[in-house]
Amino acid sequence: MMGLDNLYRVLDANVNRTSEGLRVLEDLARFCYNDRLLSKRIKELRHSVRKNIAGLVPNLISSRDSVNDVGLKTSMEMDIDRKASLLDLARANFKRVQEALRTVEESLKVLNENDLSKFYESCRFETYSIEKEYFKVLTFENKKGRLNEIITGLYCITSEEHSKGRSNIEVVEKMIKAGVKIIQYREKKKSLLEKYNECKKIREMTLDSGVTFIVNDNIDIAMMVKADGVHIGQDDLPIEKVRELVGDEMIIGISTHSPTQAEDAVRRGADYIGVGPLYRTYTKEDVCEPVGLEYLDYVVKNINIPYVAIGGIKEHNMDEVLARGARCIAMVTEIVGADDIEEKISKVKSKFSRGVL
Repeated sequence: MMGLDNLYRVLDANVNRTSEGLRVLEDLARFCYNDRLLSKRIKELRHSVRKNIAGLVPNLISSRDSVNDVGLKTSMEMDIDRKASLLDLARANFKRVQEALRTVEESLKVLNENDLSKFYESCRFETYSIEKEYFKVLTFENKKGRLNEIITGLYCITSEEHSKGRSNIEVVEKMIKAGVKIIQYREKKKSLLEKYNECKKIREMTLDSGVTFIVNDNIDIAMMVKADGVHIGQDDLPIEKVRELVGDEMIIGISTHSPTQAEDAVRRGADYIGVGPLYRTYTKEDVCEPVGLEYLDYVVKNINIPYVAIGGIKEHNMDEVLARGARCIAMVTEIVGADDIEEKISKVKSKFSRGVL
């Protein structure tokens, strides 16, 4: 009898652990990530875990002995990780729930509650499915918050042919020294090996300085050097296929030239869009005609992912771009072609409103 009482104690503790862990996960989904469907799914599982054990509740409660729990002191003495993130919190609670459910399953088998054991086994497998979906949401939300911080201020793009004899490496070094937070490597005419070697070096430089590094077009190189993101054009691979290649963590930006393209990019999972060219530009041979500031107006009012204004923007005309609501402006020749790159970046950055950079 004493053995069964102790087994009921095991069941009681682990049903409580399961419910408590699910409640934490439910609240994170509801209040931190505003995901109604995920929160509802976890809530239904939590209620089901409680409901199906109801027939054994009298035994569970009568066996409870929290005061004499020999593990209580050990639990209270455990160190708390004060640097834990929301991601760590979610991960820990999924582990807690899954381990507790496994203990419930095995304990019920000993009590000859085989059907009930099978039910809690199905609950455990349900948590694996929820966990996969949950971390998709967390990855997306964490990246979205990070992008809102990254896609602001000055977005610099390399172009060695306009750099007055300086190499891309030299130019990037000056950009980083001047405090630029996001740099895109764009090089159309070099060999793949040359591009790879430059990107490898720039990745080292940007990692050391905490700068976000985006590679234009070359998805393979972006993946090989572990860049933060890749930027593609309308005629490149479909966004969905790029996502399959690079995974959920890597940033995907895409150039857009019309409201239809902007909306399509959002629908298909782009992390940010390029908006332009706003003015005539000569940095690309196949560039389309200027789309004008009206397209920027549309994006500011209607698109809910980060965007970068681009195309012919200079120090002398960026005020009107900022006045239309742009929070991030890309520049190429204005920066790489400046006699003093650091001084030019300082002047450009001073034009952004105080809260942007």
